[in-house]
Amino acid sequence: MSGLFPLYRFKPKTRSRLLCFHKPYGVLSQFTPEGKWQGLKDWIDVPGVYVAGRLDADSEGLLLLTNDGQLQARIADPRHKMEKTYWVQVEGIPDEAALQRLRDGVELNDGKTLPARARLIAPQPAMWPRNPPIRVRQNIPDCWIELIIREGKNRQVRRMTAAVGHPTLRLVRMAVGPYSIEGLEPGQWVDVQPG
Repeated sequence: MSGLFPLYRFKPKTRSRLLCFHKPYGVLSQFTPEGKWQGLKDWIDVPGVYVAGRLDADSEGLLLLTNDGQLQARIADPRHKMEKTYWVQVEGIPDEAALQRLRDGVELNDGKTLPARARLIAPQPAMWPRNPPIRVRQNIPDCWIELIIREGKNRQVRRMTAAVGHPTLRLVRMAVGPYSIEGLEPGQWVDVQPG
């Protein structure tokens, strides 16, 4: 009887992994380097994980990687509306009217953004140094704001702050949903329990 049916060897299911990586400035959201930008392979030596949601090379902060396709889709797909928290160093000091425009949604060339949560961070946070440092203009002050959005248009945060008259100088993603970079130095990553 055993000859009638082939014997299948089932591979045990690989455990789902989720990595929280504190991506430094100048690192791409891909393993392969390009031009002047480094790839993730210079920082993460974990086979079988893939980026869940991108972060531009000139932005810093939380990048999530997983080996679980369903989890990757849930994190990256805007339909799931997972909140993304950014700390944004902007040129000038936004007044309440500028912050309210961010909260109401800003008209961009590809449509209006969804309403966001926006506030000045006070006191201003002590951030790690960036290499290279941001450009500083002696006669124009700058400050940090917190911006929480539920979508991910291309370079959205930068375009939103520019649209309200406060160009972004430095952009750090602090959290995606329940995951954050708290306790991680730039370049460090940690395995977390997928939620």
